[in-house]
Amino acid sequence: MALQCGIVGLPNVGKSTLFNCLSNAKAQSANFPFCTIEPNVGVITVPDARLNKLVEMCNPRSTVPATVEIVDIAGLVQGASKGEGLGNKFLANIRETDAILHVLRCFDDDNVTHVHNTVDPVRDKEIIDYELQLKDLETIEGRMARTQKQAQTGGDKTAKMQYEVLKKFHDALIQGKPARTVTLDTPDEQKFARELFLLTSKPVLYVCNVDDSSAVEGNKYVEAVREAIKDENAELLIVAAQTESEIAELDTYEERQEFLAEIGLEESGVARLIRAAYALLNLQTFFTAGADEVRAWTFTRGWKAPQCAGVIHTDFEKGFIRAEVIKYDDYVTLGSEAAVREAGKMAIEGKNYTVEDGDIMHFLFNV
Repeated sequence: MALQCGIVGLPNVGKSTLFNCLSNAKAQSANFPFCTIEPNVGVITVPDARLNKLVEMCNPRSTVPATVEIVDIAGLVQGASKGEGLGNKFLANIRETDAILHVLRCFDDDNVTHVHNTVDPVRDKEIIDYELQLKDLETIEGRMARTQKQAQTGGDKTAKMQYEVLKKFHDALIQGKPARTVTLDTPDEQKFARELFLLTSKPVLYVCNVDDSSAVEGNKYVEAVREAIKDENAELLIVAAQTESEIAELDTYEERQEFLAEIGLEESGVARLIRAAYALLNLQTFFTAGADEVRAWTFTRGWKAPQCAGVIHTDFEKGFIRAEVIKYDDYVTLGSEAAVREAGKMAIEGKNYTVEDGDIMHFLFNV
């Protein structure tokens, strides 16, 4: 399931440093703008203690974790919507992603230049917001011009619905609000909105890149960002990217945990960020577990059993008969699939079953 999160931000805020920590891919990380011209793509393993526990219990011949794709997109600048700083290319790269990780510089360091010479993450956020909103406004106004006459004079109900949706987006964007703040009432409206591929409709996680001393509780810059996004339907995460890069260089798990304990963290920011990105894409995990393989399978929240069967193989969905479902907690508590069956804890589910995060599945099918 190739869904992607794009890392965006102004130049020199720590995007590529963070990307390198996430993927171990060595995107160029230098102290000048536009050092990453082509987007770098990393396939990231999603940390999951449940998978580790199942491997411990099943001792399988192979293990396959869930993954998510992260794209490092070059730094945007003021005027990007008009092509400044290779802006059109960068905006096109953002359009191709499914969600946005917006990195904001929330640390002081005279040795790291800032494109606007001062540290102000709310201003930086607003610069990028403005460029994305301008591009969306251009898209909306172009569609409105084509749809308005048909909606008003042609008696076309679909055109009228589309025009009303476009107007809602237009009103929000004119007020400086992202498209994701607009409420759409019907499935038809929501479907049409998705077809617009608006940049500001994508789910956003604001990643506040802080110094080592602020990694646990944040700082004044983080609080300013938190206040600025409170009505925006977006999430916030604190990460010390430079510290994370130092952690990534340590050889053993024990060394990394010692380092984290010293700065007051139980878990690395990278692990938290990967899971947050996975959730941002509205993704969840079901498992298959046995002696041959323990595997984490990625599905979209709300999917039914046949759709999840199709993640394994299209034939599983076409010929779906039923699913055998074990809850993760039951599997761990009882110790094996055989014990779960014996205790009557295995559920037999049909086509209308909504798969839950952590379900251990076995699909029966006939093609």
